[in-house]
Amino acid sequence: MAQINPSMLSADFARLAEEAAAVKGADWLHIDVMDNHFVPNLTLGLPVVEALGKATDTPLDCHLMIEDPDRWAPAYAEAGAGSVTFHAEAAAAPVRLAREIRARGARASLALKPATPIEPYEDLLPELDMILVMTVEPGFGGQAFLDIMLPKIRRTRRLIERHGLPLWLQVDGGVSAETIERCAEAGADVFVAGSAVYGAEDPAAAVRALRERAEKAAAGPTSE
Repeated sequence: MAQINPSMLSADFARLAEEAAAVKGADWLHIDVMDNHFVPNLTLGLPVVEALGKATDTPLDCHLMIEDPDRWAPAYAEAGAGSVTFHAEAAAAPVRLAREIRARGARASLALKPATPIEPYEDLLPELDMILVMTVEPGFGGQAFLDIMLPKIRRTRRLIERHGLPLWLQVDGGVSAETIERCAEAGADVFVAGSAVYGAEDPAAAVRALRERAEKAAAGPTSE
C-alpha cells in the first residue's frame, strides 16, 4: 500500500497544529529539519518536533538535513518521532547511528542526495527500515522533480528485493499528481509531497488522490 507523507515544509509555520489536522488520512507527517550548514536553509528543530508530536496523532517522519546526525538524530527519536532519517553524506558511523535510533523506538532511515549512489550502502540495508532517494537537491521545497533519479529508484528496489528485506522506499522532491505514478512504477512506496498537498484547495483530498494514483501505477507493469 502506498503511503503519503505531507511535507510540513509547505505548511503555514504559524499554524502547524491546524495544518497537521488538515491532512487527515495522511500516513505520516514529514518534518524537514535543516541546519543551514548541510543544506543552505534553516527550518524546524527539536523543540518544534516535540511540540508537534503532542498536537497530532499522526506519526512524525523526521528528515534530518543536518551536519553531525550521529550526535543529534537520537534526540529526535526520544522526542517522539516515529521515523528518523539521516543522510549518508553526513553520518560518520551510519550503522551505529541506525542502531541507536532503533533502540529509542523509532524507525531508522538512510537518505541519499541525487548524486549519491545506493550501491556502496548495500551491506547496511539490514540495519535500516527505509531508504530515502532524494528526487531534488535537498534544501528547498517547490523544486522540479528530477527524472534522472528514476533508474536509481529502480536499482534501490532491486537491492531491497534481492536481500528479501521489508524496507520502505521513500521519494522526496517534486512529488505531485504528474510525477507520483513514475515513482511508484519505479518501485517507491512512500511519497513525500509538499506543495502538491498544501497547495491544494482540499489537502486531505489531495492526499487521497495521490495515494490512488500511486497504488494504481504500482499495480501495473513495472517500467524498465
